[in-house]
Amino acid sequence: MDPDVRLFAEVTRVVEPVEMRAAVRETYGPADLSSVPVFAGGFINFGYWRSIDLAGPLTVDDRVRSQEDMYRQVLDAAGPLAGRRIVEIGCGLGVGCALALREYRPERVTGMDIHPQQLDRARRANADLLETSPSALRFVRGAAEEMPFGDGEFDCVYSVEAAQHFDDVIAFTREAARVLRPGGRVVVASFFTPDDDPGHGARLASYLETFADGLDVARPVTLVADAFTRVGLTDARAVSIGPDVWQGWDRWLSDQWEPGTWPRNFLKAYEQRTLDYYIVTATRPQV
Repeated sequence: MDPDVRLFAEVTRVVEPVEMRAAVRETYGPADLSSVPVFAGGFINFGYWRSIDLAGPLTVDDRVRSQEDMYRQVLDAAGPLAGRRIVEIGCGLGVGCALALREYRPERVTGMDIHPQQLDRARRANADLLETSPSALRFVRGAAEEMPFGDGEFDCVYSVEAAQHFDDVIAFTREAARVLRPGGRVVVASFFTPDDDPGHGARLASYLETFADGLDVARPVTLVADAFTRVGLTDARAVSIGPDVWQGWDRWLSDQWEPGTWPRNFLKAYEQRTLDYYIVTATRPQV
């Protein structure tokens, strides 16, 4: 084996992943959320819909493009990635990793997920890439709160719609800071509450099933941004992209779910200022 490939294949920090909550284990294991038609193309995100005409009928191609565009928003926020080493936390089927490799030309992409069944699916979905570019792509099991990587291993840590599942978002921010190289950047896209009103969690659980059953956890976006600052990262910012997420997501759902059914309540939560979608960024200072 080529020495560089062998080095890349090694996991530099052996840790035991934290136990998954039952809802996470079931949803991304036997239930296989990636196979649900609303998440066409193997992506699992609500989509970034700015470039898509919501006035007319929506196609599966539109839906896939919305999810790809969400990844592009995240990867664009990371800055130039050509020749860099990047890691996706909560990679699912790894289709976002493949997009990053194809469009942004990093040196190496690592997809990390806590769920072994998702990693098996990711390796199958990306079998051709893994065979033809073994030094450019790998998939590793690990938890956001305790990553199996060495200090300063990556130029970019990014996560797309997974942070709402993390058991300990503060621990995630510490780990993200640890595995970033000086000058590296972390980018997180997910849905959070817009402030620390303690009533948000109960309200969300009352009309959104995923908050009621423990799959999603209600946290204020300020918790994440402030935590990045506390662990020593700089320029922490949280930017709402809700106007380009919620209307398109609800419009896509409208062909499959009736008004008043719980998935349609994501738009309701946004309109009531109980939930929003954000991109959160921060940078590890240069030494």
